[in-house]
Amino acid sequence: MSIGEVIMSGSSFRVGLLAAAATVLLAAGCGSGTAASGGGSSPAKSVSGGVLGVATTSLGPVLVNGKGLTVYLLTADSPGHSTCSAQCLQYWPVVPGPAGTSSVKGVSAALGAAKATSGASVLTAAGWPLYTFVKDQAPGDVTGEGVKTFGGTWYAVSPAGAPVIKASTSAPTTSGPANGGNGY
Repeated sequence: MSIGEVIMSGSSFRVGLLAAAATVLLAAGCGSGTAASGGGSSPAKSVSGGVLGVATTSLGPVLVNGKGLTVYLLTADSPGHSTCSAQCLQYWPVVPGPAGTSSVKGVSAALGAAKATSGASVLTAAGWPLYTFVKDQAPGDVTGEGVKTFGGTWYAVSPAGAPVIKASTSAPTTSGPANGGNGY
């Protein structure tokens, strides 16, 4: 009996067929293109390896990741350049984004990618590297708004890619040094 006959016979064929079917179903489930982010958010569209959308928070419409969590920018960064160190990235994880991203419904900012200091690819909006904040636990949370640490101030990002600066913020700060320290 040849190898092909063994594979095609009996239970080996059924196991292989089941494994292939499970792989197809898993891949189909992972490609859903919407995010259940609540808070009046609009559907998010898949962006080559990540999800980005727009949701309404207490700050107004902001960019959110696939889990509906608010997306931030750091004023110490510059368009196309992330300054967030390894310590910074523990509190402000990047929104992953490969180069060549496409437009997303509701987002007027040009999307792209830059490299984080860790070497990871980070999604950009209007050139600004995008991050989430570990203290945001649910869709609509904006606890990172106005935080001053890691050499700059953190702001939620508008659909146009600009910082959302609340007119009268009593911005939370950290107790650590300006470069980040241990204020969290």
